[in-house]
Amino acid sequence: MAMAALPVEAQLDGLLELDPYLEPYSKDLRRRYNKFVSLARSIEENEGSLEQFSRSYETFGVNRLADGGIYCKEWAPGANSVSLVGEFNGWNSSSHCYKMLPFGKWELYIPPRADGSSPIAHGSKLKVVMVCKTGQQLYRISPWARYVIREQNSSTYEWVHWDPPRRYERKYPHPPRPNSVRIYEAHVGIASPEGKIASYKNFTHNMLVRIKKLGYNCIQLMAVMEHAYYASFGYQVTSFFAASSRFGTPDELKELVDTAHSMGLFVLLDVVHSHASKNTQDGLNLFDGTDDCFFHSGARGTHLLWDSRLFNYSNWEVLRFLLSNLRWWVEEYYFDGFRFDGVTSMLYHHHGISTSFSGNYSEYFGLQVDEDSFVYLMLSNYMLHSFYPDFITVAEDVSGMPTLCRPMIEGGGGFDYRLAMAIPDKWIQILKELKDEDWNMGNIIYTLTNRRYGEKCIAYAESHDQALVGDKTLAFWLMDAEMYTNMSVLTPFTVVVDRGIQLHKMIRLITHALGGEGYLNFIGNEFGHPEWLDFPRIGNNESYHYARRQFDLLDNHLLRYQQLNAFDADMNNLEEKYGWLAAPPAYVSEKHEGNKVIAFERANLLFIFNFNPEKSFPDYRVGIDRPGKYKIVLDTDSTDYGGHGRLNHNTEFFTDAQIQNDRPNSVLFRSDDSDFSLRRGHAAELVGYGTLHCCENSFKVYIPSRTAIILANMDIHK
Repeated sequence: MAMAALPVEAQLDGLLELDPYLEPYSKDLRRRYNKFVSLARSIEENEGSLEQFSRSYETFGVNRLADGGIYCKEWAPGANSVSLVGEFNGWNSSSHCYKMLPFGKWELYIPPRADGSSPIAHGSKLKVVMVCKTGQQLYRISPWARYVIREQNSSTYEWVHWDPPRRYERKYPHPPRPNSVRIYEAHVGIASPEGKIASYKNFTHNMLVRIKKLGYNCIQLMAVMEHAYYASFGYQVTSFFAASSRFGTPDELKELVDTAHSMGLFVLLDVVHSHASKNTQDGLNLFDGTDDCFFHSGARGTHLLWDSRLFNYSNWEVLRFLLSNLRWWVEEYYFDGFRFDGVTSMLYHHHGISTSFSGNYSEYFGLQVDEDSFVYLMLSNYMLHSFYPDFITVAEDVSGMPTLCRPMIEGGGGFDYRLAMAIPDKWIQILKELKDEDWNMGNIIYTLTNRRYGEKCIAYAESHDQALVGDKTLAFWLMDAEMYTNMSVLTPFTVVVDRGIQLHKMIRLITHALGGEGYLNFIGNEFGHPEWLDFPRIGNNESYHYARRQFDLLDNHLLRYQQLNAFDADMNNLEEKYGWLAAPPAYVSEKHEGNKVIAFERANLLFIFNFNPEKSFPDYRVGIDRPGKYKIVLDTDSTDYGGHGRLNHNTEFFTDAQIQNDRPNSVLFRSDDSDFSLRRGHAAELVGYGTLHCCENSFKVYIPSRTAIILANMDIHK
C-alpha cells in the first residue's frame, strides 16, 4: 500500500492563521512533527516499510505457512529460553524449543505432518513456556493470540489455536464514508433483554435491523478486544488480537461486520491502547518475567486509578505490536474506523489524574505532555488514513488538547473527530441541580458550541459513561420511579412523565443539531432506557439484571418507549435528508432567558426550542436569514412522539422583509404577554431579556411550551 509523502518541515501558517494563540507554542508543534517524521522514516529504513512493519501479526505469534508447517515468533527479551507446549505435543516443554534471535526475539518452525497438514490442530490449546532470568518457569498466552476462551469454573483464559479449515469469506466491501456521522454505541453482551451475555449472532440478526431503521449510519462496538473481567466494560484488555469469545467465534464477529456493511453501516471498534490489564496468567503483564516488557518499568508503568499497566510508546517492539494490532482489526475483521479510548491518559504524564483543564494553552504544551505517546497517535493516524482513505478515527479526550484533530503536517494528532465530553456532563448537572425555571439558555448554548473551530466533535447527550452504576440514564433522571408505573399509553400523562418525555426529546435534538459535527447514542437510550448499567460482579451477586437492554419495553406498543424511539428515528432520518452535521456551525440568533427560548439556523433549517415549562407563545416572531416559505419538518410535540399535538404541520410561514439594526439577522418578538420590536437605534430596549442578533427576514410562529420545532425553507428544499 502506498504511503502519503511526508514534507520535511511542519507547515503551520494555516493553523496559526486559524488560531494565533498557538504562535508561542509553534516550536512544540514543530518538534512533534519532526519526531513523527523521524520515527516514520526510521521504520521505513529499518523494517522495509510501515506496511510490512504493521503486518507483523503475519510472522509473530503462531502462523501456518503455505507448506502446512507452523512458524512461531515472540519478543521476550527477559527470557533465557522459550518453548511451545500444548495438546499437540502432550505439554512437553522440551520438545519444541525456540531459537534465540537478536533484540530479544525468538523463533520456532514446526514442519507439517507427513500428509501436509498442520502439526497443530484447529481448536487445540497452547502455551508459551519461558524460563526467565531468575530461573522461574512461566506459562503464558502469546501476546499475539487470536482466540482465547475461559472454560466453566476457571478463573483464567486459555489460548486456543484458531485455524479453521473453512474461514468466513467476506461478501461485501466497505461502505462509502458517510458525510454526517451518526454513531450507535453498542455493547454486544448487553444487546438483549435476557439476563445473560448476548452473542455476535444475536446482534447480527436482531440489532442491525433496529440500528438501520433508527437512521444511524455508524456502529461503535465496545468490549470486543478480549478482556478477562466482564465488568471492566472491555477497558481492561488481556488479549489484544483476540475477539472476545464470550460473545461467539471470530467468524461470527466477521459475519456481524460484513452484514452491517451490506446495510451500508460503518463499523467502528473501540480500541484500548491507553493501557492494559495487570493480569499475568492471561494478559501481557510480566510476560517474560520483567515489568518493562511492553510497559514502562516502575511507577511510570502503572496507572494509579485504573490499576493497569501503561505502554512504553518509545519502544520499537511496542510500536510493532500496537500498530500491527490496528492493522489486524481492519484486515481481519474489516472495521471501518476506531474510537481510541483513554486518549487523555496517553497525552500527559499525569494521565489527567487530579488535573482540571482550564483551557490555558500552557496546560497542553511542556514537560507534562507525553510526546512519545502523542507521536504514536500521529503515526497511527498517518498509517490508517494512508492505507484506508475512508477510515474514521475518534479520540476520547476530556482535556481539549489543541490540534488533536488537525493534520499531522501542523503538528496535530490527525484524528477525524473528538468526543464532546463536556456536553453529557452539563445535562446531568442541569437535571441534578436546577429547577426547570432556572435553566440558563446562554450556558446551554455555550456548552454546546464551545469547541475548537476546524476540529470536528462528536456530540452526545449521554453515552455508556452516564449509564454506569452510580449514575443513571437521562430518562431515569427525568422520570425515575414513575417509569415503572406510568409509561402506559392507555393512561393519561402524569406531570413527571409528561415533563420527562418532552425534555428527553428536546435535549437529544438540541445536542444533535448544535453540539458538533457528529452525533452518538448509547444502545437503548434512543427509547429512554430506564435505570442504569451494572455488570455481574461480587458486589451484586453476579447478577445480569442491569447488564441487559430491555428491548421488550420498546416492542410493547402499549408503552410510551415506542414514541421516544420513533422520534429518535425521525430525527436521524431528517439529518440524513438535510445534513446539518456536515454543515458549518450554527448561527444562534436567540437565547432568551426570560422566555427560555433558543433559536438558531443550520443547513438552511431553522431550529426553535421553547424550554419554558409553562408558557406557550402563540404569536412569536423569529428571525431568519433566507427569505421564503417555511414549513415544519419536525416537531417534538407531535402525538407520534408522545407530545400533545398542538401544531399544524400544514401551516405555511412566509417571511417579512424587516431589516433591523444594520445587521444581517435580527429577531422581532411577539408573544402572549409582550410585544417587543427591535428597531434601528433601540437595541438597548431588550437588555435583560436575552441575546438578540439581527435579521432581514422574520415571521411569527406558535411555540408550545416544552417543544422544539424544525422549519425548512420550501423554496430551497423542494
